[in-house]
This record gives sequence, structure tokens and C-alpha cells, in this order.
Amino acid sequence: LPVTVALESLDKDSLVRVLTEPKNAIVKQYQQLFSMDGVELVFTKEALEAAAERALDHKTGARCLRYVIEDTLLDVMYHLPSLDDVVRCLVDRDAIEGDALPGLFSKDGGKVDLPPHPIQKSA
Repeated sequence: LPVTVALESLDKDSLVRVLTEPKNAIVKQYQQLFSMDGVELVFTKEALEAAAERALDHKTGARCLRYVIEDTLLDVMYHLPSLDDVVRCLVDRDAIEGDALPGLFSKDGGKVDLPPHPIQKSA
């Protein structure tokens, strides 16, 4: 006997909760991954809301959340093992929206820049 169930779409607040609250939440998984390199990964509240908004724009519910976070952190994850002085990575709304890279900070609080991507050509 087939069962049909009508589901309502998740709203922005629900998607933020999916990002942060479950035991295996996406944010917690990436924080654990970064901690293996000795880096604290921090998301601002605005960044989490922006991630939820991007997922809503894709109209795929929570399925899109991992893509949004991975898309934001991909360059940082690529370079992180070679950046010994980085202890903190701050993800804000601009990083989620693609307008800036996540902020990388050293022990003394100074900002650390990512090296240029090897495929990028200089002008």
C-alpha cells in the first residue's frame, strides 16, 4: 500500500537549524575537519542565514546546504595545510555570497592572505 505524505518546505530558520543543531550538523563536520589542521572555524550568524538563503534560492531544501558551505570553503581547504600560521577561519555573509574569501587569522590576530591559486594567471 503506497503512502503519500505532503511535506512543507523548510524556511530559513529551519535551514539554519539543520546547519548547526544535529549531532552530525554540516557546520560541526567542517569545524572538526578544520580542527585537524589546528584551525578554529567560526561562522557568523549572518553567514548561516546567507547560506540558508542561498539554499532557498536553489529550491532543493537542505540538500543544497553542504554545497553552499563547501563552495565557500573550497579554496581555504586547498591551501590550509600549507598555512602553518593560521589558527582561525571566520566565515561571514560576504564569504557565503561569494563577494569575499573567508577571513584567515594568525595567533597574533593578524589577517593571513591566501596565496594566489596556481591556475590563475596574473594580468
